[in-house]
Amino acid sequence: MVDDLAGVRAFYGEVLDWTFRSGSLGDRFLIATAGGEPVAGLAAHRPGFPAASVWTPYFAVRDADATAARILERGATVAVGPMALGNGRVGLAADPDGATFGFWEGPTSPWLPGEGRAPARLDLQTRDVFHAAMFYGDVLDWALEEALDILYRGDHVLVTLKGRVVLSLQGGSAQTAPQPHLRPRWLVSFVVDDMEQAVSAAMRAGGERPRPSSTWTPEGFSRVLQDAEGRLFSLAHRET
Repeated sequence: MVDDLAGVRAFYGEVLDWTFRSGSLGDRFLIATAGGEPVAGLAAHRPGFPAASVWTPYFAVRDADATAARILERGATVAVGPMALGNGRVGLAADPDGATFGFWEGPTSPWLPGEGRAPARLDLQTRDVFHAAMFYGDVLDWALEEALDILYRGDHVLVTLKGRVVLSLQGGSAQTAPQPHLRPRWLVSFVVDDMEQAVSAAMRAGGERPRPSSTWTPEGFSRVLQDAEGRLFSLAHRET
């Protein structure tokens, strides 16, 4: 959800070389594509949805009503929905620490995280990584996904799919975390071929570097940036 749809479109078109097309939800919703494949959605802020300067990941679920019930049972918040949207049903929630995420019952894109131009991974900064892993594992039925492996490494929990890290949950208080400027939230990481070129493009387009602006991930070096509306996102080198 964005305030200035045209401005945000121009920013990510410059930084990530995205192109855009209209979706089935009207002219206030755009589908971002890279290499002809959908990678993200941009929508002008609509009444009823909380405004937040963050990228919001939406997790595919089998039953939106059952997912909403599990979220509430575990002490979290369902802010919107589930409600009908296009060819599916959608909900917006916040986990017990306040990190915002969405859930979607309906048709999904065929790509997998980290493949092609799809987002490379999702990273969650939270206060209690083990509690967060249990929450999302229960709510999203990770145990039923045979292809997923969950690895516990100190204050990190890594979720892998076909040997590739697609989710990283990082614990610790906001004050002691490696990136204390990040409060509990999901951070989306997009892949680029040339890191310095993408960072320079972001600065020219009105983005900023929060401090600290870089971090080491299990896959290597990445950069955390802010777009022109203050929305945090991460860039990661494309794996070869």
